[in-house]
Amino acid sequence: MTPDELKKLCAEAAQFHFKTVCIPPTFVSQAVELLKNASDVSVITIVGFPLGYSTTESKALEARLAIADGAQEIDMVINIAFAKAHRWDDVEADVRGVAQACGTTPLKVILETAYLSDDEKVEAAKRAERAGAAFIKTSTGFATASGPTGATLADLRLLRETLKPTTKIKASGGIRDYETAMRMLEAGADRLGTSSGVAIVQHQAVQHQAVQNRPNDGGKDY
Repeated sequence: MTPDELKKLCAEAAQFHFKTVCIPPTFVSQAVELLKNASDVSVITIVGFPLGYSTTESKALEARLAIADGAQEIDMVINIAFAKAHRWDDVEADVRGVAQACGTTPLKVILETAYLSDDEKVEAAKRAERAGAAFIKTSTGFATASGPTGATLADLRLLRETLKPTTKIKASGGIRDYETAMRMLEAGADRLGTSSGVAIVQHQAVQHQAVQNRPNDGGKDY
């Protein structure tokens, strides 16, 4: 991201009333300034990104500094090595350390589902929830794997079955069109992370207008 791209991103978010912009930590204060007149758009940044291998102390410091700069939500990546080694107490402690640093600022915990088995996804999600996560998020968008690397419908359904109703889910990675976005929401996502937000909402607007312009054909619902 360049400063000019940041300006464009924030302008689009304000125009289309997106929930958030998710940006690198170095741009948080600038994004807050750019969005000061768009009260419905929050600023998110990431810590321990994208591999989660930073120490808990450094993730916590990143979170505190970002919040001081004006970040309204924090996205962290779990320590994937700990998860693959089934060091679940360490996974939970890592999340708890960042959650405590966040205080009342909502924390989203990224599992990077492409690297985890279903059993590992379930355990990681439960541990993150118990440690204070407000959201469980599927992916960073940076994973490389033989299978799907972003959000999948199966993963969303699995997470929704696993988590408490009060714990939210963010689907991220590979959401590029309106149809996919709607399927993700229907599968249990509360929030969508996508770089195709403008295209998605414009397609929705086009569809909505097309329905309004249809002739009356006997009272069918669309």
